[in-house]
Amino acid sequence: MTLKPILSAETAAANFQELQRPLTTAQARVESSRCLNCFDAPCIHSCPSGIDVPAFIARIAEGRDIAAARLIYEANVLGASCARVCPTQVLCEGACVLKDRDEKPIEIGRLQRYATDAATLAGVNALPACAAASGRRVAIVGSGPAGLACAAELARLGHATVVFEKDASAGGLNTFGIARYKLTMEESLAEIARIEALGVTIRCNSEVGKEIDGSALLEEFDAVFVGVGLGAGHTLGVDGESLSGVMDALAFIREVHERTLAEVPVGERVVVIGGGNTAIDAATQSARLGAAVTIVYRRGESDMSAYEFEREIARIDGVRFLFDTMPLAFVGDGGRLSGVRVARTRVDGRGAIMAVPGSVIEIPCDMALKAIGQSKRNDWFLRVFPGVELHRGSPRVKDGTCATTQRGLFVGGDCSNGGREVVNAVGEGKRAAMEIHAYLGAAPAQAAIQPSRIGAARAHGAGLLASVRAHEAEVAWRSARGG
Repeated sequence: MTLKPILSAETAAANFQELQRPLTTAQARVESSRCLNCFDAPCIHSCPSGIDVPAFIARIAEGRDIAAARLIYEANVLGASCARVCPTQVLCEGACVLKDRDEKPIEIGRLQRYATDAATLAGVNALPACAAASGRRVAIVGSGPAGLACAAELARLGHATVVFEKDASAGGLNTFGIARYKLTMEESLAEIARIEALGVTIRCNSEVGKEIDGSALLEEFDAVFVGVGLGAGHTLGVDGESLSGVMDALAFIREVHERTLAEVPVGERVVVIGGGNTAIDAATQSARLGAAVTIVYRRGESDMSAYEFEREIARIDGVRFLFDTMPLAFVGDGGRLSGVRVARTRVDGRGAIMAVPGSVIEIPCDMALKAIGQSKRNDWFLRVFPGVELHRGSPRVKDGTCATTQRGLFVGGDCSNGGREVVNAVGEGKRAAMEIHAYLGAAPAQAAIQPSRIGAARAHGAGLLASVRAHEAEVAWRSARGG
């Protein structure tokens, strides 16, 4: 059977509406007024990009929405997309002190979206202005969240940045790899346009390691940052994996972005293999396109890396879960997939997962999506930047920094951390920019991430009062400039 669209354009569009509608102005004022404005706020500690959450929420409560957006973008140039895709339930909102009082935590993600949307609707590019040109040039390899954050931060510091992207469109994971009902391609590209307005140059269809030599970049530019993400999806190594209808989950998610919803081909019965957030995104989108979906995961539900709230979304969408179940083979007829042969699993005394004898069944399906992780970029690094030393498949960095063993080369994002959240990539891109700034001989810049409002002074009692006074002075200065 040839895969084809199932639903009408109208039904598909209705199914892909956002999980939560944006806050109205009245709702945003009420919600922001609930914030306790904690001084050493745990929500700041839990944000990998270091957004001063209470400060931007206070501005919303005061009716200064654009000022709130400026504060967000000072810390996170991808603040609009992070407001939509961040797992706030386990980050900033998960740390909200109201939870300790058995109260509902502040809806930080929705307030962040409200502020950044307000700037967009007003036609204001709320990203901070750039310093005077330094005369230094930095190459950025990869235009995903880490690369974009690094490029924007360097541009703000006065350095010319050129981003090299192998794809026809920039954005990486944000543009192609996240469920469409969370973040659309149009929203991602609009955010990238704001970064380009800072003076960042993005060269698409420019693959480093193919059209462009990595060693030549190191010679031409004063420094190079690599944020290329992870590589191809893993294979299962079972029979029938090459059958038509078996594909990588990320390839399917990308197809949902690149086509109109009424054109996306999908199976009537879909099996998704894996237990991470990508598996959930693939399953929920398949279900919203009209498929009957089953997730197969070889361990128990408590072992899934997918967040609990994501699993609940899948259940609401009608996705069925088969835990402690492993695929043994893909079966087909005439070169096309017709089912997945699976077996129940158990863990042996050495911790290995084994198939339970006599438990084999076949799940009929015409589409199977593999979401079992991606390979590391070790071969790519060794080929493109042979001076890089690897550690467990990722570039070795010096003393917890973003600097590799090859002089002038810095890394960040999934290719370095093994795969985390968008906001983690943003934080690493910012940190790398600060390290590159110092490497270029510039005066030390402020810390890339502000983990609390007290900062280092907490560990040095004598400096605490000075830190508080400095914070008060900063607040007064921001107020004077209207921010």
